[in-house]
Amino acid sequence: MSTARKARGIMLQGTGSDVGKTVLVAGLCRAARNRGLSVRPFKPQNMSNNAAVADIPGSAMGGEIGRAQWLQALACGAPASVDMNPVLLKPQSDVGAQVVVHGKMIGDAVARDYQTLKASLMAAVLESWTRLSRDADLVVVEGAGSPAEINLRDNDIANMGFATRADVPVVLVGDIDRGGVIASIAGTHLILPDEDRRMIVGYLINKFRGDVTLFDDGLKAIGGYTGWRSFGVVPWLREAALLPSEDAVVLERAARGDGPACKVAVPMLSRIANFDDLDPLKAEPEVEVVFVPPGQRLPRDAALVVLPGSKATIADLAMVRDNGWDDDLAAHRRRGGRIIGLCGGYQMLGRLVSDPHGIEGGGSVAGLGLLDVETVLEPEKTVRNVEARSVIHDEPLSGYEIHLGRTVGPDTLRPAVTIDGVPDGAVSADGRVWGTYLHGIFGADRFRRKVLAELGVRGNGVDYRAGIEQALDALAAHLERHVDVDGLLAAAR
Repeated sequence: MSTARKARGIMLQGTGSDVGKTVLVAGLCRAARNRGLSVRPFKPQNMSNNAAVADIPGSAMGGEIGRAQWLQALACGAPASVDMNPVLLKPQSDVGAQVVVHGKMIGDAVARDYQTLKASLMAAVLESWTRLSRDADLVVVEGAGSPAEINLRDNDIANMGFATRADVPVVLVGDIDRGGVIASIAGTHLILPDEDRRMIVGYLINKFRGDVTLFDDGLKAIGGYTGWRSFGVVPWLREAALLPSEDAVVLERAARGDGPACKVAVPMLSRIANFDDLDPLKAEPEVEVVFVPPGQRLPRDAALVVLPGSKATIADLAMVRDNGWDDDLAAHRRRGGRIIGLCGGYQMLGRLVSDPHGIEGGGSVAGLGLLDVETVLEPEKTVRNVEARSVIHDEPLSGYEIHLGRTVGPDTLRPAVTIDGVPDGAVSADGRVWGTYLHGIFGADRFRRKVLAELGVRGNGVDYRAGIEQALDALAAHLERHVDVDGLLAAAR
């Protein structure tokens, strides 16, 4: 397939996962946009249960991409498209994932089978790359994992497999905060085959703390081992924490607050999905969002418990019970606390979850019984951006749906929201428990303030979307100060 295109491309690959590629790509996209360029993000293959709804070329339907590419599209000032992330893997177990291509689910695959399937997906990746490149001056590409995983090089579509096929130069990103950055960059140089090594035009050091001149000798050492040029050392940027995170690993390292007015507890489900639903609450100065890991009980002093989305509702229901969180939720409600369920979390709050089509293994399991509803999992997935309204608080909302299932029962006669005028969700008779299929609900500032006011938070709140834009601008300015952006753009081809 031809890869002829209008746009130039540059790709950021990492020496490992979670080195900050997503944020750097977003910042570079915003910096390029600020320079007057038409720019688009691209990630050939992503693995995440944090998904967004994006446009499908030539279709009125929506499709799924990673939330990171949605954020990067926002940095570009461009509508999100499934071509920005043509292959998305949504983990359902430790060894298996749902495979989404061009926004649509094509089936499930275990890890070993997927390594074979990848060979057939390169055509889809290059098809999206070609379409995306036609309408841009620059495409900034994000790799996945590390090119040093040479055991996975055969049929690779995420890193050097894509870069060599599409002839896109690569900048290697190393994370100095985790230690061993000199060895990780030099070691990558050492083990890459010549074909892959020649694609690398330089490197970036990310997440530096302190005086960057202290790493001058480190830069000389890396240059001596690799011959690669440095595009800069990026100091740690506080504003980056305001941007949505894609990987659940960040939840395990989330910092605890210093005792603000309101505590919101969120059980860390094994297949937690779309956990950035909680980001607007985290941005509130009077709110502490506590992600509770397995083995710990839900805090008794929480004013609100949010049961988040899940990629595997039935399996995570078992996890809730295994950790005693079902008892904690019941006790929380008896104490007068409030509970909100989002998507899969909403399904768990009901009396029963049935899986007649075997989507999650089949059978039926008892829910938590906090809402008088029942859910049937169905094969057809709802994927769309929507406009909505809170029935409870009479405020406009906007968000998206990504779910399998239909929920019915007496409590749905008290809907939590209306989506495009149609009732959705359910509210308990006492009003203290409610759920909805709508994601992104807390991003509506006036609605969020009313919810928090019920919990005793009396502040004026924050403008969440404006905060994201300000963080992207700050990130772009940060890169302009510390990175040779001119050199990066010149290296694109």
